Amino acid sequence: MNKKFVTLVAAVALVGATPAVAPAGTPSADPPVAVASKTCSVGFQHAVIGGQEKCLRRGQFCARSADRQYRRYGYHCIKRDARGNYHLT
Repeated sequence: MNKKFVTLVAAVALVGATPAVAPAGTPSADPPVAVASKTCSVGFQHAVIGGQEKCLRRGQFCARSADRQYRRYGYHCIKRDARGNYHLT
């Protein structure tokens, strides 16, 4: 009886370890959905700048070289402070 139990446990472990994969040529039932992985607080706007996800808000430091990307989200990287740093407006 003990050998039968060990054999049964081994068989269940093998079946459970086998991944359930759809055939390669069959399209999946649900198409993949794009979801933003970074969530921003109230008052911030989610953006992708330079390939990185950012939360933008007026007054934050910005990279002048990425001004065109900021403009997609309604911001401008033009204001300089006394030290010469650029900020979003």
